[in-house]
Amino acid sequence: MVFKRRDPQGWGEWLREQVYPRSGFKRATRYVLYRMRRLPDQPHRIARGVFAGSLIGFLPLPGLQFVAAWLASRAIRGNLLAALLATFNTNPITTPFFAVLAMTLGHWILGIEKPLSWDYIRVATETAGSDLWFNVKSIFTPDVARWDGLIQFWHEIYWPYFIGALGPGIILSVIAYYITIPLVEAYQKARAAKAHERRERRSRLKEAVAKAAQRLKHRGEHGESGGDDAPGSP
Repeated sequence: MVFKRRDPQGWGEWLREQVYPRSGFKRATRYVLYRMRRLPDQPHRIARGVFAGSLIGFLPLPGLQFVAAWLASRAIRGNLLAALLATFNTNPITTPFFAVLAMTLGHWILGIEKPLSWDYIRVATETAGSDLWFNVKSIFTPDVARWDGLIQFWHEIYWPYFIGALGPGIILSVIAYYITIPLVEAYQKARAAKAHERRERRSRLKEAVAKAAQRLKHRGEHGESGGDDAPGSP
């Protein structure tokens, strides 16, 4: 299985790995690419899965990326495992920069004239989180739910982010699609050639063993007949 580990991770270790992999992002990226090349499927289906998963990875869908990647891959008949692996195209180091780019582009597309800064994003996010938690508690208390912070977050942060991420996400995912096809084809051809070479070596070895066994049998038969014809035999 692709995601099975020899030693199961605890929750604390799993959370730390999501923030910063133990082996570093470079090695983690190489591992994902390695696993993707080894997927037993046609190159264009793997590339479709990469496109679907990559695009979902750029969109702000926290906690829903695997489900969305699975649905998107099914919709375009892509490889499901490739789609799940491709969602790892973002990480905590690159995501903030892409988020600012996406929100800036989204504000421009939607005509929102708000000064975009880290403090603005932080305050809006904290206010929305506070309102969300307050509304959850209000279900069990007489308090009236409040929506101002959540509405502001939706209109000024989340929706611009989603709209602004679509364009760059599609472009980058299309690039990943066209890069994946020749990479997977080359890997599968090289792997098939190695497998053919191993089969040829085994075949030649079997032939050599069979010939050696035949020669030994032939010598044994001649040795026995020579012993019968030897002088002094009864």
